[in-house]
Amino acid sequence: MNKSTAVKTPLEELRRWMANRHLDALYLTRPVSIAYVTGFFAEPHERLMGLAVRAERATLVVPALERQKASERAENADVVAWRDGEDPYALVAEALRGAVEVGVEKEHLSLLAAEVITARTAVAELIDVGGEVRRLRLTKTDSEIDKLDRAAAITDAATEHVLSRLRAGQTEADVAFVIGSVIGELGGTLSFPSLVQSGPNSALPHLEPSNRKLGHGDLVLLDFGAAFAGYKADTTRIAVVGEPSEKQREIHRIVLEAHDAAIAAVRPGVTAGDVDAAARRVIEAAGHGESFFHRVGHGIGLEGHEDPSLDPGSRTVLQPGMVFTIEPGVYLPGFGGVRIEDDVVVVDGGCRVLTKADRTLRVI
Repeated sequence: MNKSTAVKTPLEELRRWMANRHLDALYLTRPVSIAYVTGFFAEPHERLMGLAVRAERATLVVPALERQKASERAENADVVAWRDGEDPYALVAEALRGAVEVGVEKEHLSLLAAEVITARTAVAELIDVGGEVRRLRLTKTDSEIDKLDRAAAITDAATEHVLSRLRAGQTEADVAFVIGSVIGELGGTLSFPSLVQSGPNSALPHLEPSNRKLGHGDLVLLDFGAAFAGYKADTTRIAVVGEPSEKQREIHRIVLEAHDAAIAAVRPGVTAGDVDAAARRVIEAAGHGESFFHRVGHGIGLEGHEDPSLDPGSRTVLQPGMVFTIEPGVYLPGFGGVRIEDDVVVVDGGCRVLTKADRTLRVI
């Protein structure tokens, strides 16, 4: 079904890639890549953190304030730490000693860091390994899917708790606070800052929660997710304050039909563009094509947005083990917006929907 039948770990897969290209080492710097390979995640901000992979060993360089956590959680890597005021590149140079050709994540490694490494080591050529890391992360193992299932279950439970607590007079910021609190009570953490948009604000897909109060007749869009063991869920549900108008019901019906059409299109061998087209045809046939101006979905896992990207026309072929969102939407300025989002995993013959909370237009 997916990579669960393979015995190689991400570190072993990267070493095989490294050997096939006759590289002496890899030097990973994206925190999410380090987490994928070692199980240790930290956001170092301006401080240096990197994973040097050699044929026989791996060295994780971390700021001293992350030493204990890294020592407890990082697998298959020796942890070395530097204190503020010390030179972290001395540890990097030691970990890369003697390496000439090194794979790096060119989209993340800064030009300054590249210059320091080549000036202070024998490294003469930097080869991009970023694409290979993304390829490995593209399909999920059974262990990863188990964590995504757990994140989805927490998100579903939180959805019902939050919707049951919605009241006219609450601010968008109030509701966002409730979402975070409920997810914490259920054993998760926030996947990303929650989006709560009411009334005309719901037509602005990424508008942050404001002090606007929920009022009679407002559509209320809730876009949030729980994370479990680093793996993230992402859903969107719609409510309305008071009885919905015919137009609100109609827009919700169109978007739900598009959502269901996209999910029905998901199976191994089709393209991401095919899935986007399935949703887009429904919305265009209803006369709202111009109001659906984003892709139908994006990958999820250790990041809230990762590969695959389900863009219009994308030729990415779906494979078992890929996990992504399905989230068509219609946004009408001054009126409001409707988006319905769920997480799915591609399986043999189709897909399995991970998030299962009620998708009806909830009346509050």
